[in-house]
Amino acid sequence: MRSIGANLLKFQQLGLLLIILVLGVTLTLKAGTHIDPQSGHLINNFFNVDTFVQIATDTSTFAIMAIGMTMVIISGGIDLSVGSTYALCGVLTGLLLRSMTNSAPFQLVLVAIGVCCGIGLICGMLNGIMVAKLGVHPFIITLGTMWIFRGIAAVTTEAQSVGYPDAVINTAKATLGLKAGLYPVPTIVMVVITILGALYLQRTTMGRRVFAVGGNIQAARYAGLPISAILCGVYVLSGLVAGVAAFMGSGYYGSASSNDANGYELYVVASAVVGGASLSGGRGTALGAFLGSLLIVMIRQAMRTLNVNTNYEWIVIGTAIIVAVVLDRAGGRLQDRQVRMLN
Repeated sequence: MRSIGANLLKFQQLGLLLIILVLGVTLTLKAGTHIDPQSGHLINNFFNVDTFVQIATDTSTFAIMAIGMTMVIISGGIDLSVGSTYALCGVLTGLLLRSMTNSAPFQLVLVAIGVCCGIGLICGMLNGIMVAKLGVHPFIITLGTMWIFRGIAAVTTEAQSVGYPDAVINTAKATLGLKAGLYPVPTIVMVVITILGALYLQRTTMGRRVFAVGGNIQAARYAGLPISAILCGVYVLSGLVAGVAAFMGSGYYGSASSNDANGYELYVVASAVVGGASLSGGRGTALGAFLGSLLIVMIRQAMRTLNVNTNYEWIVIGTAIIVAVVLDRAGGRLQDRQVRMLN
């Protein structure tokens, strides 16, 4: 049965990769060209290094949070507060950094990383404890904390933007030897988080327990698994990666506000679901979350490149979510039918 599920996941990820490639080829053919003013060479409006780096940078925020969201969804839950956690991490860190006027650059960077991740952990822990102990559906718990966290961010900043010091901005926008205007740090962080997420889910005991709880929580309880600790753990990880994304995003753009990442929870859930995470729990991968995020960003890029009304973006992404869920249900029924045949 495990091999059947693994094959279905691989097929879904392969299909997703093919869709991304087809979309990329279509954009390359339809985007047109322009003359590079510096080199004088003819440049494709889509197939060029600048566009690829920008797509990777835009993908990084969604992908980092989608990996944490995927873990939550695998456990059978959902976290609607990730966007608000991002905003709260960003503004509180910015306020603290504003008061550290005489600190060395490396101290500012370390504080920014530590505070963003720490606040994300606290937010995730609050979600996890309430989900595990109160017996209320995660949708309701995280819907409430979504408003609470963003409200705290708005009250503490009086809805004003908070600037970040140059040391943090230069870290997030380091070129690492590339030409000016290309900033690979967010992409590198995204790749590292994806690898760590894949290793956690596939190679650790805690990761396998998340699948067990999401697949059948009663069976996991009878097997003696620490259900509360597992559920709390996935929300803590979701909050942590939201803090990482907040550091990268706020540092990259140079400021934070209470309105940051507003609506991002929808993109993050969409990325996880399109990437193969089952809303019924028990199935999902970090690689799928990354590919789902990449597809969402490429859809947004396609709207801009092809000069399509950006309002259609919501229609396309909504359709993609529905199709992904339908395919997930169809795959589940196929898997059940194959298992019955084997038995």
